Amino acid sequence: MKKNRNVGIVGVGQSVYSSHREEVNQPEMIHEAVVEALEMAGITMAEVDCVVHGNMELFEMVHQPDLWHTLGTGAWGKESLRVTTGGTTGATLAAAADHLVASGLHDVVLAIGFEKLQEGHTTGGITNMADPLWGRQLQTGALTGMTAAQMIEEFGAERAKAAAMAYRILMDANAMKNPKAHRRLGLRPDQAEELAANSPALVGELRMIHMCSQSDGACAMIFASEEKARQLCAQPAWIEDHVTAHREEMFCLFGNAPVLTTHRHCARKLFARNGIRDPRREIDLFEMYDPSAWWGLDWLREFLLLEGDEHLRMVESGAIAMDGDFPVNPSGGVIASNPIGATAMVRVAEAALQIMGRAGGHQLPRPVRRALASGFGGTMWTVLFLLASDTERQAAA
Repeated sequence: MKKNRNVGIVGVGQSVYSSHREEVNQPEMIHEAVVEALEMAGITMAEVDCVVHGNMELFEMVHQPDLWHTLGTGAWGKESLRVTTGGTTGATLAAAADHLVASGLHDVVLAIGFEKLQEGHTTGGITNMADPLWGRQLQTGALTGMTAAQMIEEFGAERAKAAAMAYRILMDANAMKNPKAHRRLGLRPDQAEELAANSPALVGELRMIHMCSQSDGACAMIFASEEKARQLCAQPAWIEDHVTAHREEMFCLFGNAPVLTTHRHCARKLFARNGIRDPRREIDLFEMYDPSAWWGLDWLREFLLLEGDEHLRMVESGAIAMDGDFPVNPSGGVIASNPIGATAMVRVAEAALQIMGRAGGHQLPRPVRRALASGFGGTMWTVLFLLASDTERQAAA
């Protein structure tokens, strides 16, 4: 994937994530993230060439919200794009911004993802966007107990349940270090059995404690050409590559043909294209889109191209903790904060902050040279980003 120009992330802004941001309207909430991103980059809106904006319109029931949000985005008089690709929207926004700068069309692009879910009806949006017969597996959205059932069958109930809860508690420990995270519960390892027994069941062994919530919030990112990025930022987060893959739900509706997940497909393609043979050793952290503890646990195997029970052993040994050898979601992940139109962007933004050394209380204690970030949505759609620091790029050269 040869680019016309290198692209760096030079500014990141996030609002506080919460179940209800009733003290602000949508443009005001977005404005919080935009101002923070501009301040980090040290620029004003006058230096932004284009604004890429997106969310899940069905969830707030506001058509073309980017027009109203001009008050908060500063997009008036500028070239603008509106993007919606389901749960992957935030990562698609980042991919679009990267392409706009890499192509030479623009030098500085502001990307904004948001959701204000408490002003709409998320379940109503999900249940009305697919045929009720052919698309009935979509009607529950991310609420599925299938992964839990499969893992219990493969590894036994006791081990699978313990690993899923260990993953959940590790994510909460990270969220406690992130003041902008929505769910900061202070969970302890000695509560694992109590939580598993007493948390309300959603579907099968998927319980409330395992699942992400609905969050209000916004994320903004500033992408710049290499020349601009070096002027604006001491350590930009360089976009090495990204891959997108879609698989429709009806692909295996009839029969039990083996399926290659979009996660594993993207990982294989991304790693091969960038000469990565051992992702656990060659990548310093992973900001993964993990809608539930069960999916987060299972998807470690897919994204890292693992076999057998390697992913369970990573969690059981604490390897994915912030002081482990392969930290996952220092921000707390999607289980902690889920503003759907921004959620996948937050993964890329948090990975960038780690490379820039600007993650604050949840900054890793060692330098981050390479970071992976994923987005997930739709029926099985994946966007996978690889970011790098100057140190890594120099080493590769």
